Amino acid sequence: MLFRQLFDADTSTYTYLLADEATGAAALIDPVLEQVERDLTLLQELGLKLTVVLETHVHADHVTGAGALRERTGATVVASSRGAPCVDRAVGHGDVVHVGQLEVRVLETPGHTDDSLSFLCERRLFTGDALLIRGTGRTDFQNGDPGQLYDAITRHLFTLPDETEVYPGHDYAGHAMSTVGEEKRHNPRLAGRSREAFIAFMKDRNLPPPRKLDVAVPANRACGRVPTTVQA
Repeated sequence: MLFRQLFDADTSTYTYLLADEATGAAALIDPVLEQVERDLTLLQELGLKLTVVLETHVHADHVTGAGALRERTGATVVASSRGAPCVDRAVGHGDVVHVGQLEVRVLETPGHTDDSLSFLCERRLFTGDALLIRGTGRTDFQNGDPGQLYDAITRHLFTLPDETEVYPGHDYAGHAMSTVGEEKRHNPRLAGRSREAFIAFMKDRNLPPPRKLDVAVPANRACGRVPTTVQA
């Protein structure tokens, strides 16, 4: 498997490129609209064909590049059945998405938002905003639920082998990746913390809203199509 981790500095968003080297088929996880040209250039340089765009959830902090990439490449946009109505394929827990000969397993990990998914491909786990490195996604908008998030992480992610590599949707402290074992041992929100304590902590955070919330959510429910009234 060919793998690249890409970064958007403005929103601290990671985009991931997965490709089957045997067939040249590729997937992008959580592309950012402003980085579409970068991503297309990389695909061309590596001789790859984008066949799938995977969205972990309807983002509130950036506008997705999914729709633009679909228009430019014909790729299939895949996301949760609870999320954006514009996707080509709605998936749920246990579904498998094929990228050439690669198999990407879908894990439902709601709590940050009600439509949050994680994706597992070989030994790599892409957690979106559910599990971050030494942190978790917030749970105070888009039908977020701290109890759901705790359950999703502990029942679906922390039951994977400890050596499973964790690649989050964002990082704000300079970390690129972790492992399931590391997060079980060292994530301060989860290690040794009960479900009740986690819920109490998350409900007491009182965070300001994401700065792009009003633009990003409606745009992302349309796969990144920003209304012209907002652009103006």
